[in-house]
Amino acid sequence: MSAVDGFAEVTLQVRDLGALEAFYREALGLEVLSREDERVWLAVGEGARLGLWLPGEKEFGDEGGAHVHYAFSATPGGLDDLVERLGSAGVPVKGPNEHPGGDRSIYFEDPEGNVVEVWDFFGRGRDTEDLA
Repeated sequence: MSAVDGFAEVTLQVRDLGALEAFYREALGLEVLSREDERVWLAVGEGARLGLWLPGEKEFGDEGGAHVHYAFSATPGGLDDLVERLGSAGVPVKGPNEHPGGDRSIYFEDPEGNVVEVWDFFGRGRDTEDLA
């Protein structure tokens, strides 16, 4: 059994910190936890955060990183609400795509080209054993 039980944070390297912060606040409704000159932290649920970082070395030798894809979790009803919210914001959305077992996901790109997935798998009461 792993001591790891979820994501604490994901960081994205960004070119335009203000624009990407506005996108995640307005399109997904994430709240700002803190804002510094070179980075912003946004709350993702009660136990995780999304970091938006300008390029360059941070403490502990960390530099962020350019990501291609990552996924947020959502409840089934929350996924439908998010499709509507993103559409109203003019964000093209692929899906919802239904997967074997009935879970669904949507895909879209943030303004810097990161592919963002929102998936209701865990929101349907399923767990990682169901992924095998």
